[in-house]
Amino acid sequence: MRLWGRATAARRRMLCLWLLLLGFALATLALSDLFNRDRSRTQQNPGPPRRPLQRFPGEPDLEVIVDSRDPALELGADLAPLKSLQEDQLLFVPSTQGTKNPPQKKGSYKVLLPGTNRDTRATAHPTHGEMGKAVVLHLEGAERDSEIAAVQKYGFNEVVSEKISLHRRLPEARHPACLGERYSESLPSASAVICFHDEAWSTLLRTVHSVLDTAPKQYLQEVLLVDDLSLHGHLKNVLSEYVSHLDGVRLIRSTRRLGVGGCRALGAARAAGEVLVFMDSHCECQKGWLEPLLERVAQDRTRVVSPIMDVIDWQTFQYNATQWPVRGVFDWKLDFHWESNPQLQDKDPESAVQSLRSPALGGGVLAIDRHFFQSVGAYDPGMLLWGEEQIELSIRVWSCGGSMEVVPCSRVAHLDHHHPPYQFPDQELLQRNKIRIADTWMDAYRKIFYRRDTLAHFIRQSESPNITERLRLKRGLGCRNFHWYLTTVYPQLYIPQDRPALSGELYNVGTGSCADYPRGQDLQDGAMSIAPCTGTGSQHCDLNSELEVRWGPMGALCFDARGERVVLSPCPRQRPTISRLRWKFIKLSGQLVHQQSQLCLEAVKEEGLPQSSPKNVSTHTGGLFLRPCNHHPRQQWHFEQLVAPKGA
Repeated sequence: MRLWGRATAARRRMLCLWLLLLGFALATLALSDLFNRDRSRTQQNPGPPRRPLQRFPGEPDLEVIVDSRDPALELGADLAPLKSLQEDQLLFVPSTQGTKNPPQKKGSYKVLLPGTNRDTRATAHPTHGEMGKAVVLHLEGAERDSEIAAVQKYGFNEVVSEKISLHRRLPEARHPACLGERYSESLPSASAVICFHDEAWSTLLRTVHSVLDTAPKQYLQEVLLVDDLSLHGHLKNVLSEYVSHLDGVRLIRSTRRLGVGGCRALGAARAAGEVLVFMDSHCECQKGWLEPLLERVAQDRTRVVSPIMDVIDWQTFQYNATQWPVRGVFDWKLDFHWESNPQLQDKDPESAVQSLRSPALGGGVLAIDRHFFQSVGAYDPGMLLWGEEQIELSIRVWSCGGSMEVVPCSRVAHLDHHHPPYQFPDQELLQRNKIRIADTWMDAYRKIFYRRDTLAHFIRQSESPNITERLRLKRGLGCRNFHWYLTTVYPQLYIPQDRPALSGELYNVGTGSCADYPRGQDLQDGAMSIAPCTGTGSQHCDLNSELEVRWGPMGALCFDARGERVVLSPCPRQRPTISRLRWKFIKLSGQLVHQQSQLCLEAVKEEGLPQSSPKNVSTHTGGLFLRPCNHHPRQQWHFEQLVAPKGA
């Protein structure tokens, strides 16, 4: 019995020991779970931002709160949903309301370029004058290398941009009459939608702060940042943390590349303001820029408006005011540019504060009523990456019941780029976007486009864009045809005749080259030259029934003569044209005769140039001259029409 009792007591002690160990293990697990939960809450609600560009191991990704089934991503009940967005997983970061803005010292956001730390250390211990001089030279060379690297990366001098305050004020450039303008006190609310992809830190934040500093809080509903799948590290956790401390700023991320149109459509789907203000991620706003835009939209909800777009130099970041009046236009290659007409203000001084109807608007800054934007079809989801989306939207708005104008009392500066910030994987993407516009909106006039963009023509010959949905939208909205657009909205655009054998590249038999106009020269009064034929349509000429030789995709410049030299000058809008601009083509001999002088057009090489050139005409190593008519091959021409008249 004693032995049995001792064995039972031993078993009890062992059981108690095991129970004690089990309880200790459970307590340890509970404490560990509690610690991890507290740590997670701390990471989800961070305090003031740490040093930017510092990555922290173990930090969680942003919370996923928007899925592909979100009905907010649809345009409306009567329109097709944004199919290009339905497969996206979207990430959303709300702003932290009621918190103070983080310090704006340069050290809190400055991006340190490679070599900066090394250069700083080099200047710390100069021992004598020669070493100091060497260090200065080294610094200058290193800074130049950094600037070159920055320009190659972003298309502008990011080193200079970093030295500029995020809150710099632009000089006043508005007309004095604008300062006395009064606007309604019940203007609609606005959402500033800023899409970006791998934008530089300083230019992106300067854009955000510029909007916050200049837009009245009672009208600015929010600043909505939309990240179009940026890959640069400073636009990840660091940007999320920074934005969380900006009152009224929200950040949305897409997990796949959408391009300009898709990215802006995403922002529009999530915006809360009555008016959408689409803005590029490298802009700076003038004081009082928002109110004039909202006033014009409030008066007519189908009106799309743009400020005067001033220019920030890509090298120096100097501000350059654009001369008013200005409007947006495009040529027959569907390339957009701003057109200035200062004489209009001289004739009508009141036009200094009057909005100007514009055939097209650029995509830099654009204000549009949110419901009208959705009802008119948003941005075409079939447009690839970026490029030409502003022209497509412009034609559609005008054709489908809306209007466009530039508002002179609103000014926003846009950073010019040395080269496009986002390079196309291949140049055919831009042509495909143009093809989509031409086939959807230009009707029979698309033939003119294809004759001036031969790459687009050959792409179109091998494949057709899927525009079924856009054509259905066009019919559903009752949109007008392109002839109406040309005659009513943009009557200033010359419509080429493109007659067979009298249009195309002007080929010279004697030199085997084509008439050309060197790039970089002024758009008028410049000397024509000869150059290898490109076959791209960029050297297109059109001899019309008025006997004018029209040059280029706009068709607004004519062959003219200054002394013996052939130059380009603006074609007159009145008919008939002046005699100095008249030419006659003799098909039998291939000669192009200047009607006023009865001299023939001759391609002259360097050794054949005259000893003296007329004043005010730039000299070239070769060019087009008027010479007595003979049968020399350099006076024999014919028009190479690269795309047949029945093409497209």
